[in-house]
Amino acid sequence: MSESIGNWVKRDPNIVPETTAWSSEKKVYEWKSSYTKDSAPSDLALEEELFSPASRINSGIHFKSYGEMSVSFHDAGLDSVVLENVKRMEFAEPTPIQRNALPILMQNYDLMACAQTGSGKTAAFLVPTISKLVSKVFKGQLATNRHRPGQGAWKATPLVLIILPTRELAIQIFDEARRFTYKTPLRPVVIYGGAESRVQKELLLKGCDILIATPGRLKDMVERGVISLARVRVVILDEADRMLDMGFEPQIRQIMMSSDLARDEGRQTLMFSATFPRDIQTLAREFLKEDFCRLRIGRIGGTTSLIKQNIIYVEDYEKKETIFNTLLEYPPSRTLIFVETKRTADALDDFLYNKKFPTCSIHGDRDQRERELALKAFKDGKSPILIATAVASRGLDIKDVMHVINYDLSNDIDEYVHRIGRTARAGNPGTATSFYNSNNISLAPTLAKLLLECKQEVPDFLQSYIDPNVTFETDDFHDEEAEPAGYGANAGAGANSGSTWGNQADSGWDSNQAQGSADNGW
Repeated sequence: MSESIGNWVKRDPNIVPETTAWSSEKKVYEWKSSYTKDSAPSDLALEEELFSPASRINSGIHFKSYGEMSVSFHDAGLDSVVLENVKRMEFAEPTPIQRNALPILMQNYDLMACAQTGSGKTAAFLVPTISKLVSKVFKGQLATNRHRPGQGAWKATPLVLIILPTRELAIQIFDEARRFTYKTPLRPVVIYGGAESRVQKELLLKGCDILIATPGRLKDMVERGVISLARVRVVILDEADRMLDMGFEPQIRQIMMSSDLARDEGRQTLMFSATFPRDIQTLAREFLKEDFCRLRIGRIGGTTSLIKQNIIYVEDYEKKETIFNTLLEYPPSRTLIFVETKRTADALDDFLYNKKFPTCSIHGDRDQRERELALKAFKDGKSPILIATAVASRGLDIKDVMHVINYDLSNDIDEYVHRIGRTARAGNPGTATSFYNSNNISLAPTLAKLLLECKQEVPDFLQSYIDPNVTFETDDFHDEEAEPAGYGANAGAGANSGSTWGNQADSGWDSNQAQGSADNGW
């Protein structure tokens, strides 16, 4: 082990993977035809992997600023096996987006949801979706499709399709799906580029009920006849704005308009995004039913007041010395450092490692196995300082990230919000430190406005950019008609549903009605 500096943990310079397996090969619960809902045995080793305290993304949920939440997961009409998995996850109470989304989804409405990063949206769509599927499978109303030896030509036919922009986010949601499908007949599979397609095809042949996929690999597998989307009952577009930013709109349109994808009224479509610009709104109107619900938690495109934002003026030549001092100034904790280029990531990693900090780094030139290894070392605490380019700036939800540092500050305010949103997840507090200089002047007006809105200190060098007539947006859904097609709901500090759909959505919390709605849907 190498020496460490300050109170930071020592970094092992020879961190190697314990296994050569891809993340997509992680074990899932193996359901056998002889099992029943009440007789399915526990897999103690898998249970320890999935539900041990070290495996949980968040150490706890602290949403005191959102007021009283009298509703519990018990009130949502969830299947008992799924509810037991929620208990294993030790979810004490729903987060605001879970509280508002669950009744909508249990009643089979389409949903366009916007929430601050770290709000618990993954569970908001996985829990009700898996619960409805499991309930139907246990009642014999829906069959899973499994390949049998000697069957010949066969395609994976998922019931749920989750499309998202990055491999890291895909792996993260796959891990959550493994937890919520534990001791159920449902089998989740994840596919993404950069990993061996042969391995992923073999996993699909074992059966796939919930498919988590990046657009490129999904399109490839469908075109090669490995996957059929004909049985899909729920489509979920996660980080929709990011997918459009990354140029995936043509692939998404091709997938959504595919003749192989079920397009009848029984299919449910969900869109989740941190922001909702006009192009996202256009997609929502195209892909969602006319009576879709739209849900907003907090300010659209905003950040949480639980993040303490520190903006420091630092010239480029001073950055290394400043980050050295910053890391020593704060107590050692899981820290995520963002840079703009691959070269900077490597150089900063070398610099901090030579200064005896326990660092690792990821960027676009690293192959998938190297990226998975670095993220594992970061999550496990072996290398609690992760240096990353934009490849890791969206979707990562890593337990107890206490400090985010923008070594290179992006000049896009949405990118800034996404980056600092890696801390203060699920209501936990966090700190974001950003190095600002003359290269970031174009960001100054919107950054000053964001700091004011979040009740953060505006440093002297940004004071001149404060607009004395500044106003803050309450809703950025721009409809060309007088009224939007869907039901609307805004949940601000109180996280209470809007009256427009409140009565209908809230009725889903009654256990009998919620279960009935699920059965009457698909």
